[in-house]
Amino acid sequence: MSSQSHILCLLAIIVAFVVPPSQLVSINDVDGSGDRLEEALAFLDEYNSTAEMVFFESNSANWDFVTNLTDFNQEKSVQTSLKESVFHKNSAMRAREFDDVKDSFPEDVQRLLGFIADIGVSALDNDTVQEYNEIMAEMKKIYSSTPICRPDDPSECLKLEPDLTEILATSTDWGELVWVWQEFRNTIGKANKPYYVRYVDIANDGARANGYDDLGDYWRSDYGDDLETQVYELYNAILPLYKQLHAYVRRKLNGIYGSEHVPLTGHLPANVLGDMWGRFWNIYPHVVPYPDLPNIDVSDEMVRQNYTVDRLFRMADDFFSSMGLFPANDAFWENSMFERPDDGRKVLCHPQAWDFLNREDFRIKMCTEVNMDYFMTVHHEFGHIQYAMNYKHQPVSFRGGANGAFHEAIGEVMAQSVATPKHLKVVGLFDGDDDSMNVTNTDINFLLKMALPTIGTLPFSLALEQWRWDVFSGKTDVNAGTARWWQLKNDLIGVKAPVERTEEDFEAGAMLHIIVSYPFIGYYIRTIIQFQFYQSLCQSAGHTGPLHKCDFYQSTEAGDKLAAMLSLGKSRPWPEAMEALTGQRQMKADAILEYFQPLMEWLEKTNEENGDVIGWSDASGSASLDVCSMLMVCFFAFISKSI
Repeated sequence: MSSQSHILCLLAIIVAFVVPPSQLVSINDVDGSGDRLEEALAFLDEYNSTAEMVFFESNSANWDFVTNLTDFNQEKSVQTSLKESVFHKNSAMRAREFDDVKDSFPEDVQRLLGFIADIGVSALDNDTVQEYNEIMAEMKKIYSSTPICRPDDPSECLKLEPDLTEILATSTDWGELVWVWQEFRNTIGKANKPYYVRYVDIANDGARANGYDDLGDYWRSDYGDDLETQVYELYNAILPLYKQLHAYVRRKLNGIYGSEHVPLTGHLPANVLGDMWGRFWNIYPHVVPYPDLPNIDVSDEMVRQNYTVDRLFRMADDFFSSMGLFPANDAFWENSMFERPDDGRKVLCHPQAWDFLNREDFRIKMCTEVNMDYFMTVHHEFGHIQYAMNYKHQPVSFRGGANGAFHEAIGEVMAQSVATPKHLKVVGLFDGDDDSMNVTNTDINFLLKMALPTIGTLPFSLALEQWRWDVFSGKTDVNAGTARWWQLKNDLIGVKAPVERTEEDFEAGAMLHIIVSYPFIGYYIRTIIQFQFYQSLCQSAGHTGPLHKCDFYQSTEAGDKLAAMLSLGKSRPWPEAMEALTGQRQMKADAILEYFQPLMEWLEKTNEENGDVIGWSDASGSASLDVCSMLMVCFFAFISKSI
């Protein structure tokens, strides 16, 4: 194919899939810049074909490393990442050659050039980029392969998945929970601290090289202006529900651990919330409102019916296919890692969906167990795969979520639908009552189970990201960040450390998303917008009755609406993608509050009957503030420093 044909082909692809008719601009319409536009399109065509090869090679090496954590694979991963960085740098220089005329180009071409020019750490010199890649690989290796051994029997060493995770999810032995919580941080967090200090310096330098104030500013730019104000407004909207849930959970855990460990007022200890970080409140069996009803956590039923890991994945594939969406291809089933290997390899078990960017190779990496939590996680990860398969026709730079939250929101929407009693009855896993219109005690059980990992995680996500924003901006020193870490957790989440923490500790180093430099604010926003997506898909599916009862399994109408948005990738600004699916252009808490309204009413009544104190004291001992008050305090503090 000739060079001119390549140009016309790329332009046709962009026009067909990206540019709305109202925004079409022909080459001849661009006064005096037709030749430069042709040149830009030729560059974009060349970039696209080369990028697919470069990214496939890099992703393949990274996959080999995380599925077999050896020194050889680590070095291979570092070297291919360095090659990718060189490609990014060279491509960015080429893209910036059009800065003087870029404003006259069609909007989609401007977006492509902008994405290619914005390259993060790759903008730095090669030695620094290599150092950065080595740091990232080393932190992942420490996190995934360092053993946690019992002090009374050093030969008994435990893995995060499934050993420590199982203890935190099921044990009610206070001493054991404290040991697991503390030892993981002492072993993993402290070891990663010196690497993380250097990571912050390099990552900030990379952000500044791309025109941002720091890495936090770089991440926030994905969402437009005024993000910090928006996320605290959303926090304020869900805070009344969160406080009611917090009070209810506190009383239930008080009944298990006693007032010595969980008093009926104040903060919740972080080690009794069901996972290593207190992120998802995996404690439903301890706090279920009506335990005598058929269990909506169908883990035991899965075991009784001899479910296998493969069956969980086949069910997820069927869910998407039933909506008229893409089935997983043969390469997916051949190349994915669904279970921990039994050949002795050390692997990174954290669930991840992978797009190898060659339009054919999509994979999931998990160490799956047969239970309901993994059932939902499998559907979540398949949501990522479905997104990638729908936008695979786009230029490489447009293959991604509309913003950092969209991918996660799509995954959670699917998990949300399959968790309903309605869906579980359809697939033969639940035999309890399911009234399609009225709120029953089964609904309260279900809504409480759904609230624990959704409402429960919102303040967690905000506190974690606020800490990182403070570190990146220099307001908080990494070497003296423990106090700020726990202040945010005390104030925003209402949790506390189960044992004393000092500046010798380093909590951040014991969380994967932090050490792999993953922007966590996307999880916070996804938890809000997933309910906006859910509400819209339920409307398309013709659902009637309370929102929480909706399941859009087998609805091709919902599938068509979803596919139209997924196929955009990041080719359009995220408010347009939001509008395409929901008819709204903003993040709003209305849908999540509607979904949980029956639970809110039940919690208010139950907590009042129990005489529970709603809320907690902040780190200074004062009553917890709402966000308006918090912002006022920050404002006057700023003014006083300025005078």
